Amino acid sequence: MKKLLALVCFVSLIVSCKPKSDTTDKTALLEEVVADTKEEVVPFRWEAANVYFLLTDRFNNGNPENDINYERTNETGPLRGFMGGDIQGITQKIEEGYFTDLGINAIWFTPVVEQVHGDTDEGTGNTYAYHGYWTKDWTALDPNFGTRKDLEIMVRKAHDKGIRILMDVVLNHTGPVTEKDPAWPAGWVITEPKCTFENYETTTACTLVENLPDIRTAVDTPVDLPDTLLAKWKEEGRLSMELDELQLFFDRTGYPRAPRFYIIKWLTDYVNDLGIDGFRVDTVKHADEKAWAELYKEASYAFDNWKKKHQDRVLDDTPFYMVGEVYNYGISGGREFDFGDKKVDYFAHGFNSLINFELKTDAQKSYEQIF
Repeated sequence: MKKLLALVCFVSLIVSCKPKSDTTDKTALLEEVVADTKEEVVPFRWEAANVYFLLTDRFNNGNPENDINYERTNETGPLRGFMGGDIQGITQKIEEGYFTDLGINAIWFTPVVEQVHGDTDEGTGNTYAYHGYWTKDWTALDPNFGTRKDLEIMVRKAHDKGIRILMDVVLNHTGPVTEKDPAWPAGWVITEPKCTFENYETTTACTLVENLPDIRTAVDTPVDLPDTLLAKWKEEGRLSMELDELQLFFDRTGYPRAPRFYIIKWLTDYVNDLGIDGFRVDTVKHADEKAWAELYKEASYAFDNWKKKHQDRVLDDTPFYMVGEVYNYGISGGREFDFGDKKVDYFAHGFNSLINFELKTDAQKSYEQIF
């Protein structure tokens, strides 16, 4: 860089000292020198991505008019309620160049699908689903976060700046039961026992915490849609559309109408319709691992389909990406996570990478201890 600067200064000095007749030639020389030093564009790789994680509700309030919905006005414990952050707030920061200035080329944001309407006390005071991990309806966005159109615009604005979108998704559980939110039918969820995390069975065939119904991800038994969901779709004027789309999905895939396949369809719709680049998957080790390979297969199909329909908006040929949260997984264990009585290779079940939880302790060690 110093040599380039010296050369530019030298050329500039010559240009300024020579008669005007030589100015054009010297300017052309200077432009050629600068052109030859342009930085090479480095192809995007998820393994080298600069990912910015944000909690949607706490990041930036782009639309104060959507701050209160479903009469979520009960007093909550400290920091346990919605605070106004939304999808429009993310878009604003994309347009301002906030992420670009930081060198960010991928944004991971917490779930924005419709959350339970009521509140519940987990021991820290009344809590609303500000974090996005308490799903009520996978097919809709929560108005506190914004609309589907808001999400479409956000994805497009990000892509315009070369930024990928990593959407946080939950398949393992529904939201808790509240006064406004009944439990899903028994064919869909289990409500006991609570996980004790002693082995594979007591980590997967149980509820993560009390009052957080666990999706039956291991069963292939067909189930009907919940009456409450059908009534909701009818009231919103989209019952026929949702049923028709489900019929097409199950006809194409041949999957049984088991709980996990409904949710896989609903989650991958966001990829098919909006061009979401990847999923960060929540609570991975608490669900049957075969569900993740199925999710990845359908998400990849949806991503390829979106690319075919929007060839002018495709960034490159990077395939769909999936990173998992397997709590307490560490890279020292290699590809497998050890449940005590069983080891599972999640990389063989759809995941490109897993979050390394060892970092939270390794970060406090010296280089000699780590390496």
